[in-house]
Amino acid sequence: MSDTHSIDCIGIVGVGLIGGSVARAARAAGMCRAIIGWDASEAACLRAVELGVIDRAAADLAALARDCDVIVLATPLGVMEDLMRQLVGAIRPDAILTDVGSAKRSVIEAARRVFGDLPVGFVPAHPIAGTERSGVEASFASLFQRRCVILTPLSTTAPWATAKTRALWEAMGAEVVEMDAAHHDEVLAATSHLPHVLAYALVDTLAQMNEHSEIFRYAAGGFRDFTRIASSDPIMWRDICLANGEAVLSVLERYQQELAAVAQAVQRGDGAAIEQLFRRAKNARDSHVIA
Repeated sequence: MSDTHSIDCIGIVGVGLIGGSVARAARAAGMCRAIIGWDASEAACLRAVELGVIDRAAADLAALARDCDVIVLATPLGVMEDLMRQLVGAIRPDAILTDVGSAKRSVIEAARRVFGDLPVGFVPAHPIAGTERSGVEASFASLFQRRCVILTPLSTTAPWATAKTRALWEAMGAEVVEMDAAHHDEVLAATSHLPHVLAYALVDTLAQMNEHSEIFRYAAGGFRDFTRIASSDPIMWRDICLANGEAVLSVLERYQQELAAVAQAVQRGDGAAIEQLFRRAKNARDSHVIA
């Protein structure tokens, strides 16, 4: 398969926000002839067809795999291994199998358990994109524009598969980088997984306070901005925390140490220490984060 831009049919497994947006973006980019979808929810598949996100729904995953030369797993991490088992024996030898999971080592380990010898077209991927909304109705074609997509190809991955996967994401407007799966999981635990845990925990803490109605009533813009991601899909983020548990625990421990230091500074009335931490954080964000 030398033509890295030639894709006949894309199969979307999980037609929610990300899967639906992949379908919309690939169609808008003219990257394929047809898009087939499958979802555990039959209603979601029917809705995806109604909206024109996919051309048709597959009866099962084996049927989808036989018809597609690119298969995108866009489901919660906790069900990927079971879905892979349903693909065994049906994936074409020249097909790409990729995913959009937020943790990569767990996906790779699941694939090894299922396939034994990994398919040469297996290209783990993670688009750093999304919203707090879910479902195919929330999907849109420009979701990946100017967003980073990380590929974590393996030594068993064929160069043509990596090149073709890269070309697909770049056609959808993404900036593609490659890195080791373990490094990916460490970086994302700090930059994505930890913030979601903190947002969920903060909202849950406040919701259990006696005066929670008044607290939420008077919440200002900063609270809404910080906690927006607590409206994300709980099942997806439960699976991410479990799949990337080691890295999440490591960064949580570091954060707990920082919180303890702040608490101690407040307790002893050490304004200089508090201001130093705040200034250090402000300078780091101003230097590294684009508003």
